[in-house]
Amino acid sequence: MAIKEGGSFLDRTFHLSKNRTDVKTEIVAGVTTFMTTAYILAVNPSVLGATGMDSGSVFTATALASLIGTLLMAWLANYPIVLAPGMGLNAFFAYTVVLNMGYTWQMALAAVFIEGVLFIILSLTSVREGIFNAIPMNLKHAVSVGIGLFIAFIGLQNAKIVVDGSTLVTFYSFKGSVVDGTFHTVGITVLLSIIGILITAILVVKNVKGNMLWGILITWILGMVCQATGLYQPNPELGMHSVFPDLSTGFGIKSMAPTFMKMDFSKTFSLDFLVVMFAFLFVDLFDTLGTLIGVASKANLLDKDGKLPQIKGSLLSDAIATAVGAVFGTSTITAFVESAAGVAEGGRTGLTAVVAAILFGLSLFLSPIFLAIPSFATAPALIVVGFLMLTSIVKIDFKDYTEAIPAYITIIAMPFMYSISEGISMGAISYVVINVLTGKAKEKKISVLMYILAFLFVLKYILI
Repeated sequence: MAIKEGGSFLDRTFHLSKNRTDVKTEIVAGVTTFMTTAYILAVNPSVLGATGMDSGSVFTATALASLIGTLLMAWLANYPIVLAPGMGLNAFFAYTVVLNMGYTWQMALAAVFIEGVLFIILSLTSVREGIFNAIPMNLKHAVSVGIGLFIAFIGLQNAKIVVDGSTLVTFYSFKGSVVDGTFHTVGITVLLSIIGILITAILVVKNVKGNMLWGILITWILGMVCQATGLYQPNPELGMHSVFPDLSTGFGIKSMAPTFMKMDFSKTFSLDFLVVMFAFLFVDLFDTLGTLIGVASKANLLDKDGKLPQIKGSLLSDAIATAVGAVFGTSTITAFVESAAGVAEGGRTGLTAVVAAILFGLSLFLSPIFLAIPSFATAPALIVVGFLMLTSIVKIDFKDYTEAIPAYITIIAMPFMYSISEGISMGAISYVVINVLTGKAKEKKISVLMYILAFLFVLKYILI
């Protein structure tokens, strides 16, 4: 039976009733999503600043590109997904393309811009949509699970609960922090994150409205109490900053002039440039597709055939935002996996994205407040959302090993290789190879596009 739309403007615009949500839920989801993605406003200027780019300009470019991209997602797709400069992509931009390969940041911006234009063309011609639809349903469920483990791992690292060690990764040593005198700078924040995880989990169990947002705010407030009492002592050299907003520089928008329209196309037709552009293109394509699959699956936005009804609009939003971001002076814009935090709060429509976009806009004026949100406060939300996304594992058909093993490979590849796109790559290759060599390919009716994808993924590992 069809669900009747409500009479309000917001209900008619975003189809709230049809998506079984309401204005309050969407607002809370939007605020939660922004709180878990706001770190990019601080991290992106720092990462891109390593190339010589002006940090203040990059901050403004990051906020504006995120605002525009997220509004486009709301307008063109009506999905609760935030777009912002992607982590990993910005590191590739700064540390690989500029600092290692020797390109100027202006040339790197040109590569990002061309990538965005190519994506606009691919989105309009349904190529990216075709790739999304070619991925088998069991692999789509696996992508959702893999992303859950991936963002949980990111949360554990942001909280410093998991750190480097002799076993590659290990649990943070409280005893060691007492011995080396860092307990009151790092150790106490790790403890606060663990407390935050428990608080957020209890709020989820109790089904408290806005549980993720409350978890972030309560953990942040506890951090303020610890700093006020001297239990937490900021140390910028260790990356531990004050949890109170720094109002000493006042409010205002940083000039974008140092990076605006600074793209350098002089090396566009060189082989190295094409390799760099393809690398940007590949990682962005499958990071975005993976995030869309994972978040849409958790929000029950996929139809019975595993297709995303408004996928063309969502992919076009990403493509336009990437080109615009390059013009402003920032690295590739992509769908943020942390959008799952808003979905966990009940966000189902573009209104969630609009709320997050408005907050990105406010951050231009109120940067001291938003930059004060500590990673140890947002980490618990990511870890708990990881659990919620992990529940999609029950939808995978484990009775059919030709489906289950590629799904398993997809799941473990994402956190262990620290990449959504690598998980999709490994999953697609293993799916095609296992089904072909066991004689199941004809029975499964694997699409031609899936074979092409597997071949291109193999080619990528050979050439890049």
